[in-house]
Amino acid sequence: MIDALLSSLFTVILSIIFLYKWVVIISAILTWVRPDPYNPIVQMLYRLTEPAYAFIRRYIPTVVGGMDLAPIILIFGLIFLETFLKNLVF
Repeated sequence: MIDALLSSLFTVILSIIFLYKWVVIISAILTWVRPDPYNPIVQMLYRLTEPAYAFIRRYIPTVVGGMDLAPIILIFGLIFLETFLKNLVF
């Protein structure tokens, strides 16, 4: 019973990581087209991604040649975390 509970918990965590990766990708693509900052979807994406970007920017200089690499670093970190958890549990 404990194994099933832990397996279900890790499946939910892996799903959240998968969805957050897509949120980061969509947010990064939206920065290329300069959407309306008052749009509720744009505001939601900003609120979901900016704390993680700020955390990365605090420790790593992410602006290279005028391009912000924080989304790429975050995606690589999420891929690492997802792979680590998959190998840990399954």
